[in-house]
Amino acid sequence: MMAELAERLGKVDLRISDATVLLLVADRADMTSSEIGKMLDIQRANMVPLLNRLEASGLIRREPIDRKSQAIVLTDEGRKRLIDVRRITETFEADLLARIPDEHRDHFVPALQALIG
Repeated sequence: MMAELAERLGKVDLRISDATVLLLVADRADMTSSEIGKMLDIQRANMVPLLNRLEASGLIRREPIDRKSQAIVLTDEGRKRLIDVRRITETFEADLLARIPDEHRDHFVPALQALIG
């Protein structure tokens, strides 16, 4: 399942972790790299190269918040790529849901939402 999503995102030169960061940064203003790492349970050693890759691709930039902190924000290119990410993930979710027989869908989605919390 995740391999299928990874393949779809790969067509727009993104990894699942890249797409997740773009979605999170789009929804929450002025997040720092440490806040993103905590929310996504990504260790600092993995977070730095991930953000560096997104920055090198022109999808994010770092903006100073204060002397110690930097906010991670989407660039114009990042916002354009976010449109692709949302389209791909929405299509992927719809395709997954279509695999569930109709008689089980009414119970599956609420059960899944209860698990996620």
